[in-house]
Amino acid sequence: MAVTEVAQSRRIVTEIPGPKSRELQERRVAAVAKGVGSVLPVYVTRAGGGIVEDVDGNALIDFGSGIAVTNVGNADPRVVERSAEQLGRFTHTCFMVNPYEAYVDVCEALNRITPGDHEKRSILLNSGAEAVENAVKIARSATGRQAVVVFDHAYHGRTNLTMGLTAKNMPYKQGFGPFAGEIHRMPMAYAYRWPTGPENCGPEAAAMVIDQITKQIGADNVAAVVIEPIQGEGGFIEPAPGFLPAVVEFCRANGIVFVADEVQTGFARTGHMFACEHEGIVPDLITTAKGIAGGLPLAAVTGRADLMDAVHGGGLGGTYGGNPTACAAALASLEAIESDDLVGRAREIGDLMLGRLRKLAAEHPVIGDVRGRGAMIAIELVKDDKTPDTESLGKVLSYCHSQGLVLLSAGTYGNVIRMLPPLVIGDDLLNEGLDILADAFARL
Repeated sequence: MAVTEVAQSRRIVTEIPGPKSRELQERRVAAVAKGVGSVLPVYVTRAGGGIVEDVDGNALIDFGSGIAVTNVGNADPRVVERSAEQLGRFTHTCFMVNPYEAYVDVCEALNRITPGDHEKRSILLNSGAEAVENAVKIARSATGRQAVVVFDHAYHGRTNLTMGLTAKNMPYKQGFGPFAGEIHRMPMAYAYRWPTGPENCGPEAAAMVIDQITKQIGADNVAAVVIEPIQGEGGFIEPAPGFLPAVVEFCRANGIVFVADEVQTGFARTGHMFACEHEGIVPDLITTAKGIAGGLPLAAVTGRADLMDAVHGGGLGGTYGGNPTACAAALASLEAIESDDLVGRAREIGDLMLGRLRKLAAEHPVIGDVRGRGAMIAIELVKDDKTPDTESLGKVLSYCHSQGLVLLSAGTYGNVIRMLPPLVIGDDLLNEGLDILADAFARL
């Protein structure tokens, strides 16, 4: 059987983690810095579709996608073939030394598929954090301003600047400061926790943000507003309706660059190619990574040509940015997304999951909120007064992991279960995974 032909069925033959995974974990502890964590220490031998197989012969249902990376699956044949073909030709020249066509092809594709019909430019990088950091550099260079506005519950990366942009201290920021300056944090339109109710959240939060920017910073000093159209690590928080359009309008009126961080939400994940399309938002700059290249490391900043071209020659780049093999994988991944209508598939996944999870919430008061779009779904666990319930989350995740379901946690308060299945997963595996989740809540 070829490596891409992974049987699409759950199989449990040992406890999880099994003996071979535990042996590897002992080696890991002796060799790998303990600051690198793992959600579930089962060691993978191969994966495909909606299944991850481990060294003990277990086959787990994948509701994580490597944190929204393997949207087209772990081993899409088109991605494998084009990557292997490129590897056979050359692995690296550095685009800044000797350029190559695949880099240009990916930039042309991004300029075509990202929101807006204006003239665009792109640059290719290695990681989401690097993309966000370069977006801030571009905005500052183009505007001549320094201040950057970000939001509560935000996550933007692990570099010094992007740690400063990130809201959550543990585990991302603790002990790593001091951070870059001229970063200003604003309230987020978090409908579930808005004091006057979700129906008031969008307009009230937007008015509060605009007022604080005007009074505390001065709009003329703001280079960029950076926001995730759906917050990822913060708990899959969808900005309340009307919030993003109001913020964008304020940015346009004041010459502020609006940056959509679509690192986790991009490439069909939410039922649109990009999440900002849900409210018709056209960002000035958009950052992408994760789902762009079928699992190979690649990231990008795409945006208005006048902004992207404002940076002096040599001011943008990096040794590995736009690696040729990653570019080949990205072109194959984009082909798969478009030809297989994975945007439509994400919507189908969302309809199935949200329907079942809302029924589950009606049965279990510990589920305070069910939210998300497409194949980016979360449930927030709370006690009677909306106090975050981290204890129940731990029990649910532990049971699901023991039954062979890969689930992730998230949220500023550590009480959100997030679900990011590959867009190529079958309905049978989706339903089986949700059955396991339902069993976990029944056992609470």
